[in-house]
Amino acid sequence: MSEASKYFIEFPKEGCVYASPNQTILEAALSAGVPLFHVCGGKAKCSTCRVLVIEGAEWLTPPNAKEKLLNDQMHFPRNVRLACQTHITGGSIKLARIIQDETDIGIYVGNSSGASSQQIGEERELVLFFLDIRNFTPLVEKLLPFDTIHIIRKLFLVFQNIIESNQGKIIETTGDGLYAVFGCDTGRVQSVQSAVKAASTILEDLVNINDSYFKIHFHENIQVGIGIHIGRVVSGVIRIGNEERMIVMGYPVNIASRLQNATKFLNNSLVVSSDIYGFLSDPPSSEPLTITLKGIENEQKVYLLGQKYS
Repeated sequence: MSEASKYFIEFPKEGCVYASPNQTILEAALSAGVPLFHVCGGKAKCSTCRVLVIEGAEWLTPPNAKEKLLNDQMHFPRNVRLACQTHITGGSIKLARIIQDETDIGIYVGNSSGASSQQIGEERELVLFFLDIRNFTPLVEKLLPFDTIHIIRKLFLVFQNIIESNQGKIIETTGDGLYAVFGCDTGRVQSVQSAVKAASTILEDLVNINDSYFKIHFHENIQVGIGIHIGRVVSGVIRIGNEERMIVMGYPVNIASRLQNATKFLNNSLVVSSDIYGFLSDPPSSEPLTITLKGIENEQKVYLLGQKYS
């Protein structure tokens, strides 16, 4: 069969492969020396031959009964297919191997892989929200251990309820801060509105909690700094122990973190990027500032939407 009657598959790391209509992707790849794993021998029982479809999904045969059965058990994303069961019907296809060698198998197959650990990292636009409790280290040094943990638990319960009620998701917590994202299930405009609303609510509620609780019982006035930015990041799910965790990484995350740090020298409890401010439907009056952030190459235009620290 001539190359003209075959279909073209590109593997970005390994090169190009030609597949005939009667060949599965696995068979074509193996015949060309692309080392696709197939522990079960191509019988749709192990899933180690799964590939990520980068381009050309419309040129692949629909999942057959065997692939559907395994998919029901393992919940593949729509852009992941079993190479041992999939044929090409035309056009050009771009695929990537998911399992690179034997050490990767445990990440995606078996008891330690988790129910959704086969999810593939993806690039998406999210609102990034960083919060830090101001001057908490000196507070820890003068409080009893019980009181320190009690204050943190009380604060984080408030923060969590507000963030989640505004469709946000906490990704990570530190001793005196947290990192959340908005936009996992909503569009950019709504996610920006939700993040800023969550920040404003936290700051408002903190005033009330200080007056009704922390000043009375601990003689303390707790304050926080919040930085918010929006950008395209890489997100995915990893499994640590028995817990699955969402991770979000990328340059915009660094900017959001630095905006939170900037609340200190700007003396304002809520600093947002110009990208965030531009998406607000009814933005509060604020004059932009152009600042330099540590570790960020370009100057950033920001808006101060909080209050000065007391």
